Amino acid sequence: MSVLALLLALVFSCSALNAQSVTVIVDKSGSGNFTNVQQAIDWVPANNNRWIRIHVKAGTYTEKVTVPANKPYILLEGGSRARTIIQSSGHGSVVGTSTFTNTYNKLILRDEDAVPDASMERAPAFMIYGDKASFYGCGFVSLQDTLSDMQGRHYFNRCYIEGAVDFIWGSGQSIYEGCAIYSRNAGTTNFITAQGRDSPNDNSGFVFKYCTVNGDDTTFLGRVYRAYSRVVFFKSTLGSHVAPRGWFAWNFKGQEYVYSQKRYSKLYIFFSGY
Repeated sequence: MSVLALLLALVFSCSALNAQSVTVIVDKSGSGNFTNVQQAIDWVPANNNRWIRIHVKAGTYTEKVTVPANKPYILLEGGSRARTIIQSSGHGSVVGTSTFTNTYNKLILRDEDAVPDASMERAPAFMIYGDKASFYGCGFVSLQDTLSDMQGRHYFNRCYIEGAVDFIWGSGQSIYEGCAIYSRNAGTTNFITAQGRDSPNDNSGFVFKYCTVNGDDTTFLGRVYRAYSRVVFFKSTLGSHVAPRGWFAWNFKGQEYVYSQKRYSKLYIFFSGY
């Protein structure tokens, strides 16, 4: 079971809120405009050009949520991580198992949580293809492929991300700032990232800034998913569970050593690839 605990009450920017012109309520009890999140998403007009605020009231919503590419300018908000939950079942494949899939641009989320069943296999809590998406105070929890940061420019602030194998992966061009990252003990070798940069001209990469990395068991910062994988940990606190060599070669022997590492006071930089 993949559980996406959604509690968004976010502000992308003052201008975003000022541009916001419509608010709708999702309440499973029936007292709002809609009884599930997908109904609210479906209601948003195609090629929407104004901010629409979707407030999800406390409760557990069992559904898979998909936002198509022609529905931008959506602001989702909930009560709290523990009170507003979106959950769905499905595992074993990346395709079709994600609890929340986003393909549109200009997404805003805040205080979102994903908490899966302990027996879950590959089942992303969140899969994102859209551009210019921001996440504030969100939580993403699974075992494998937790946060599928597939493509586009994204910003994660004060988020909690938990998993075991490749639980932050994809070809996104993303900044993770002030986030808490936790590696679970799943009885296998653990890897935080699997970044998919595949050429010297590819601008994608993951930057972790002022983050904390903790976990149950030994873990690598990442494995070389593509020949030019690029990941940076900047001024972040790494727990003792992090493997000293940092990176795992996987199918690119020698590439895991093409990185620079500098340690100063509270400064850690790890760069994999070219």
